[in-house]
Amino acid sequence: MTRVLVVEDDPQLVRALVINMQARHYGVDAAPDGATALRLAAAQRPDVVMLDLGLPDMDGVDVIKALRGWTRTPILVLSARQGSDEKVAALDAGADDYITKPFSMDELLARLRAAVRRTEDAPLAPETTLVATADFSIDLLAKKVVRGGRDVRLTPTEWHLLEILVSNPRRLVTQKQLLQEVWGVSQSNKTNYLRVYMAQLRRKLENDPSHPRHLITEPGMGYRFEA
Repeated sequence: MTRVLVVEDDPQLVRALVINMQARHYGVDAAPDGATALRLAAAQRPDVVMLDLGLPDMDGVDVIKALRGWTRTPILVLSARQGSDEKVAALDAGADDYITKPFSMDELLARLRAAVRRTEDAPLAPETTLVATADFSIDLLAKKVVRGGRDVRLTPTEWHLLEILVSNPRRLVTQKQLLQEVWGVSQSNKTNYLRVYMAQLRRKLENDPSHPRHLITEPGMGYRFEA
């Protein structure tokens, strides 16, 4: 049974979440504040954490940081904060997904199932060098991309971006992570760089760059590679 820890101080929302998840055979624990959440997480070792940022005793971002000190359990943020700065702060702290309130229960449960699936998908093993999609293949060792039987010429910057995304399949990589990794800390707010280079990658790799299948944008948050 998949265990979910719900960290939320609104009792009505907690009740609705518990009822809906138990009906789908999830085990559920609930915590009304950050301190209780950290104690329960250590004791129960949940498979997924659903976390509100506006807790009565501490900011949810601090809870994320504390959890990330010892666990890679997926963390889904549920928050009324809709600004991109809040989303980026939570994702940079280690959250795996961000869902703004109000949300539909169907969407939330779909995000929960996706988080569980991602934990079941093993990351690329160090010896894995070839990644194949329906449209192109990537040889990470040879630093080579082939599409339609022909080599695709990538600039060093395009390759670096693609390599990071491909090495984290189906996982959200935040804009800040990509900018710092590729361009350095001083350029961590230059999101226009990312837009330009991701557009170039899509033109070279995607069959329909305006509707990409593999290089997916999570608006305001980052990018994800889907094989």
